[in-house]
Amino acid sequence: MNAFTFKNNSLHAENTALTSIANTFDTPCYVYSKSALTHAFQNFSAGLQGCDALVCFAVKSNPNLAILNLFAKLGAGFDIVSGGELARVLAAGGDAKKVVFSGVGKTEAEMQSAVEAGIFCFNVESRSELIRLNDVASFMGKVAPISLRINPNVDAKTHPYISTGLKNNKFGVAYEDALDVYLQAAAMPNIAVHGVDCHIGSQITELSPFLDAFDRVLALVDALEKNNIHIQHIDLGGGIGICYSDETPPEFSTYATAMREKLGNRNIKLVFEPGRALVGNAGVLLTKVEYLKPTESKNFAIVDAAMNDLMRPALYDAFHDIKPVQPREGTPNTYEIVGPVCESGDFLGHDRNLVLSEGDLLAIMSAGAYGMSMSSNYNTRPRAAEIMVDGDQCHVIRAREQIKDLYLLEKILP
Repeated sequence: MNAFTFKNNSLHAENTALTSIANTFDTPCYVYSKSALTHAFQNFSAGLQGCDALVCFAVKSNPNLAILNLFAKLGAGFDIVSGGELARVLAAGGDAKKVVFSGVGKTEAEMQSAVEAGIFCFNVESRSELIRLNDVASFMGKVAPISLRINPNVDAKTHPYISTGLKNNKFGVAYEDALDVYLQAAAMPNIAVHGVDCHIGSQITELSPFLDAFDRVLALVDALEKNNIHIQHIDLGGGIGICYSDETPPEFSTYATAMREKLGNRNIKLVFEPGRALVGNAGVLLTKVEYLKPTESKNFAIVDAAMNDLMRPALYDAFHDIKPVQPREGTPNTYEIVGPVCESGDFLGHDRNLVLSEGDLLAIMSAGAYGMSMSSNYNTRPRAAEIMVDGDQCHVIRAREQIKDLYLLEKILP
């Protein structure tokens, strides 16, 4: 579903013109489509009808309370990687019994909060973490449900910064060590072995890495069964990519069908952790051209959004399509789309052929995932507002920060 379309030569979010949003709420701002979010979750879930499955939205991709609340109402669970994300999920009305807790560095305090909340499962990422969790649960007089996150050493064929399933990544327990660590876990009095977890990376656009990893997980499940360790669920993580430019990721239905066929007649629940796949193309970053700066070697379009608003291009050299909100007639120039932050790496797009004038609005597409969630206050820049569009209605779901708010917690020495 494409919620961002041109009507009367002006880009709209659902039935609302982005020019109207910019005039009302200023720029830069993130704009999300409620219908696109809803459609993405329902489309993902549709492929799992008739299957015992739980779809857990990866909170790190976009933790706004309104988005979490929408997914909770649609029946989603949540994949978290910090105690802060657990607090957000609960504040948004999420069900703790549908929460999986991933991440390599869980603290004792985070473990305590999650055990107390009664989460669905901890995805344990090391032997040391397993020992600590058993000690925490013992101190609390509780039993902690766990999966081990297995590192299957499968190449996800994605950017190295977002690949997580190779043996040189920091994530998970080495596949060769998994059976031994499971036997250790099964002997612990305050640990309950419930599942196996595997997440190999993000923005994966081929089906084969998922299938290869699942084969290895199923072989482990069968080996555990022979050792009287009965697995209740398999967490296949997330990672399905989206189309930023010309990528062709697998359809949700194709992915789900392939996984169900591999599972066969095993009586095991399937858990999924989509993030980008649900929110990526449901949001844009709306920005204004402040200056056009021609030079001997390049033409620069300096906009009011920057790397602190959208980190992905500077961090990964990631591509986001950039569209004029009201396209102009004329001969295009090739522009570097850059922000005002004092870094040469502050760019949002290279070599874009556009017809521009100062004051024009641009929409940086596919910005719903890892946009606002990775934003910062670098250069003492207030973070952008977030707007949810529902048809022809706009809702501020995060107010724009004010400069004075950025130093409220700081003190000058006497």
